[in-house]
Amino acid sequence: MEKEVSTTVKVRFSDCDPIGHLNNVKYLDYMFNAREDHVETFYGFTYEEYTKKTGCTWIAIQNEIAYLKEVRYNTQVVISSKTIDVQDRTAKVEILMKSLDEKTIHAVLWVTVIYFNVKTRKSEVHPEEIKGIFDKFYVDLIQKDFQSRVKFLRSQNAKNS
Repeated sequence: MEKEVSTTVKVRFSDCDPIGHLNNVKYLDYMFNAREDHVETFYGFTYEEYTKKTGCTWIAIQNEIAYLKEVRYNTQVVISSKTIDVQDRTAKVEILMKSLDEKTIHAVLWVTVIYFNVKTRKSEVHPEEIKGIFDKFYVDLIQKDFQSRVKFLRSQNAKNS
């Protein structure tokens, strides 16, 4: 089973700045939308359905993003995501925006989320069922902190250019 899941999207002109590069804020939109699609397609549920069923959801508590190589309008990119850390109450996901041939990393985003009960307005421990799903998609990265990961991905881009 593939632990890193991905989709291909086209960068729209309306999401770019005056010089034709994807606007920095729009990277987040593209990456979060792709992650939502990945959860539905590969994890088997939507956030909306899950919240209605359980009363719980995941709230982003930290985002770390690095822009490694510009993306121009009308370009197709591959956006992949994987779980890179699972704790009792939190999880961390890495989302990569890559060139169509996947040789160039355009951006890397680490999102830390907390499992949150909407009714009590408090965090809760992940249910075992969810931990099991996360474990299926867990990838143990060699780089354990964001700056080390960014440095590694930049070096991969340099090798492939």
